[in-house]
Amino acid sequence: MSAISTYETETRAGKESAETVVKEIRRATLKHCSAEEIIRIVLEGLRGEDRVAELCRREDIPSNVYCRWFKGFLEAGKERLADDAAREATWTRRSYSDGERQD
Repeated sequence: MSAISTYETETRAGKESAETVVKEIRRATLKHCSAEEIIRIVLEGLRGEDRVAELCRREDIPSNVYCRWFKGFLEAGKERLADDAAREATWTRRSYSDGERQD
């Protein structure tokens, strides 16, 4: 093996391990929020009083984390509404089949 390829291999290995260390530090120092905190932050973003970037800086969270929380919040809401609509449709069909009338 030539000196250049050995150097490149060592540099690549050092770079990969440095990137791994940085990722581990970021994971360890990432702010962990409770469900209540996440809901509060997402609702605050929905109010639109401040820009999302400002909200993220104030709450010390990355903007991509806020976006993930926001999407999850909306998806959970859609699922809940779909479940409620399905439950209501089932209840309505059952009521009519039992001979009850809704006025």
